[in-house]
Formats: sequence, C-alpha cells, structure tokens
Amino acid sequence: QVQLVESGGGLVQAGDSLRLSCAASGRLFSSYTIGWFRQAPGKEREFVSAIAWGGGRTYYADSVKGRFTISRDNAKNMVYLQMKSLKPEDTAVYYCAADRLGGNAYRDYAYDYWGQGTQVTVSS
Repeated sequence: QVQLVESGGGLVQAGDSLRLSCAASGRLFSSYTIGWFRQAPGKEREFVSAIAWGGGRTYYADSVKGRFTISRDNAKNMVYLQMKSLKPEDTAVYYCAADRLGGNAYRDYAYDYWGQGTQVTVSS
C-alpha cells in the first residue's frame, strides 16, 4: 500500500513558478513510476508528467514540455514537479499517482494509488 500527499499548490500570477511535492509512504516507493495529473473545472483529468522508478526516464505532456520538470528523491520518498512560466490554463487540481507495474505512464488507468490533490491557480 502506498499513500501519497501532495503539497506546494497556491495562487500565483502568470509567468511565476511553483514547485509541487508528492510525499509517499511505503517501502516499495522507489520501484514505482510516479505521475502527475491535473484536472481543471469542467474538464477531464489529464496527464502532466511522469518519472520512472530509477528517475532516468521522464515523460511530459506537450502542453508543459520545456516549462515543467519532474524529479524524484527515492531516499526521501519524494517526487517534485517544478513548474515555470505558469499560464492561466495551468490552473487545476494537481494529483500525484503511483504505478506499481510500469504500465503506460500517460494513462491514468495505469496508476494504482492517488493523492488527494493540491490546487494550483494561475491568474492572468
């Protein structure tokens, strides 16, 4: 069992930066792919970024490529999402999720555990 807790969200202006954190419990955390998804009001949940267990492989949605950077510290059971040049369209609840089996990192159905989410609001 893995429990995930997101933090770091907030209200910022367009062009600002934020760093989201995902704290995980569970001794097998280092073997899981960790993903970030987001859901804006009235929209479906969408993939943002993911990082494989060893940290060597990362994945990004086209909409955030070049602006967001995902990283992980397995010794601390932490995953981070550094977000730069934020835009109003980045406004959403951001969720981290853990995938035990290394499925399709871009698909939410591949993930077994989810956090409660953290709100990111970007004003124009």
